[in-house]
Amino acid sequence: MSETVLVTGGGGFLGRAIVEMLLERDATVRVFSRRSFPDLEARGVTCVSGDLGDAEAVGRAVAGVGAVFHVAALAGAWGKTEVFERTNVLGTQNVIAACQRHEVSKLVFTSSPSVINGTAFEDHEGIDESAPYPETYLADYPRTKALAERAVLAANGESLATVALRPHLIVGPGVPHLLPRILGQARAGKLRIVGDGTNKVAVTHVHNAAMAHLLAYDRLEPGSACAGKAYFISQEEPVELWPWINSILEGLGIPRIEKTISYRAAFRLGATLETLWRWLPLGGEPPMTRFVATQLATSHWFDLSAARRDLGYEPELLPMSQVNARLFAYYLEGEGKALLEG
Repeated sequence: MSETVLVTGGGGFLGRAIVEMLLERDATVRVFSRRSFPDLEARGVTCVSGDLGDAEAVGRAVAGVGAVFHVAALAGAWGKTEVFERTNVLGTQNVIAACQRHEVSKLVFTSSPSVINGTAFEDHEGIDESAPYPETYLADYPRTKALAERAVLAANGESLATVALRPHLIVGPGVPHLLPRILGQARAGKLRIVGDGTNKVAVTHVHNAAMAHLLAYDRLEPGSACAGKAYFISQEEPVELWPWINSILEGLGIPRIEKTISYRAAFRLGATLETLWRWLPLGGEPPMTRFVATQLATSHWFDLSAARRDLGYEPELLPMSQVNARLFAYYLEGEGKALLEG
C-alpha cells in the first residue's frame, strides 16, 4: 500500500481502529483532528490539527493524499443546531470539495443508520438500503448526517469514487460514550428500561466496523459496484437490547435494571425536557429526548446482504460471543477497570 491515506477523526474510537489497520498494511497515514496524538506520531502518523468547518485547514490536510476516510463527526442526541451543521454538513462539504480540488480518487464516509430513522413508534426490522430518507427527524444528529451522506453519494463520479458506511451502535474496549454512560446511570439507579424491553437492535464491534471501511476502500473505484452507494454494517444477529445491557451489568457486578418506563411516557418526557432546555438556561443535555427514547424502545436491525455482496463484509470476523468477553476483560482487568471502580 503505497499511497498516503487521510483519516479525519483518526484519534477517535473508530478512526483510531481504522488507522491501526492501515498501519498494519504499512500505509502512510495522515490524521486530521482538533489536536495531535503523540502516540500516533511516534508510529509515523502525520497529525494535522484543524476544524472541519475551516475549508483551508481541510484542504491542507487533504493535499497530497490518494484516499480519504471521513470519520470525524459531531455525535449526540443534543446540542446546538449550528454546531451540528458546521461539523457534519459544512465539514463534509469541505472534505468533498478538497478531495475534488486535490484529485483524490477515493472517499469512504462514515455515516449512521439513523439517517433513515425519522419516525417515532416505528420498528425497522431487517431493512435494507432501499429504505428512504425521512422528511423530518427527531434530532439534529441524524438530520445532519443524512445531509452529509447525501452530499457524499452525490459527489461520486468518474474522478472521485465515494461510498458511505452505516455502522450501528459501535462497541468495544474504550468505547467513549455508550457503555460509560450506561454504567454510570445504572450505578446511580437512574437507568430505566424504556418500552417493553423486547426490542432488538443491531450492534457492531469496532473491529468489524473498521474492517468494513478497509474492505470498502479496497473495492472502491469509479464505476465499481459500491461506488455511490450506502451500506448498513453490524454484527450478524441483532441483540435484545435490554437483556444484553443487563448481561453486561451482571458480568461487571452491577445490579440489573428492573424498573421500566413506557415508550410513550419516555417520548412525552423527552419532548417536555427538550422544550425546557431550549428556553431555559439549563446546562448539559436533557436526561431524556424523543430521539433517545425512540432508540431505546424500538427495534432497528438491518439486512447485510448488500455489504456482503459488494464489499465482501463478513460480520463473523468477530462474533457476538466474543464481543461481551472483550468488554468484560476491558472493564474487569484492563484499562477500563478504573472507569468501573470510579
